[in-house]
Amino acid sequence: MMGIAAGLTIGGKIPFTGTFANFSTGRVYDQIRQSIAYSDKNVKICASHAGLTLGEDGATHQILEDIGLMRMLPGMVVINPCDFNQTKAATMAIAKHHGPVYLRFGRPSVPNFTPADQHFEIGKAVMLNEGTDVTIVATGHLVWKAIESGEKLADMGISAEIINIHTIKPLDEEAILKSIRKTGCIVTAEEHNRFGGLGEAVAQCIVRHHPVPQEFVAVNDSFGESGTPDELMRKYGLESENIITAVQAVLQRRQVTA
Repeated sequence: MMGIAAGLTIGGKIPFTGTFANFSTGRVYDQIRQSIAYSDKNVKICASHAGLTLGEDGATHQILEDIGLMRMLPGMVVINPCDFNQTKAATMAIAKHHGPVYLRFGRPSVPNFTPADQHFEIGKAVMLNEGTDVTIVATGHLVWKAIESGEKLADMGISAEIINIHTIKPLDEEAILKSIRKTGCIVTAEEHNRFGGLGEAVAQCIVRHHPVPQEFVAVNDSFGESGTPDELMRKYGLESENIITAVQAVLQRRQVTA
């Protein structure tokens, strides 16, 4: 499929591939690297059923390394939208972008909370809630969890700045740095292995430009397993409560280093 997609670009087509994220990345990585990324082919790799929320199909189909795999390919744009409306807007935006793109989305029904008529700008983060105490940057399904955690944190007297990072590469470093210069600490949240994903991309940014304490909400270096999406999100620590715990930890660390 990836080889055919690469060939179609030679005739001026803009091919969109589509299958499970595991098959879109892990099984065809060499073809993507050689035929698409290295050749800078205008292919849009659209990957469904990413992460733990694939559910009952289990670990063999629940790829948690795909963001890292795609991030490492030179010239590859990596996008992980948070709901249906943003996915639709992203799909139209990447059609206008010349070059290889990885568009990642999940399986379950999730709240559809972004505007239907939104303008999607590749590489531009979306501010969801301005705050002063802690920065929370989230991607994909964890954006809604971050919003839920922000409401609970507000009840606890903690002002959380929440940013939707739909584009992981190129990363909106300006938005992240502007926020952490105000809050002094950051929590990253993603449905992905803590290695190679959003958290590491953010860590690389802040360690180069403005080091602050960071906590990670992600799968802790393991494969998934069979279960319902809700069961797996709870077991692997990807709920709003886990974001709140991470916020409390990073605030404590900020006090120690202040």
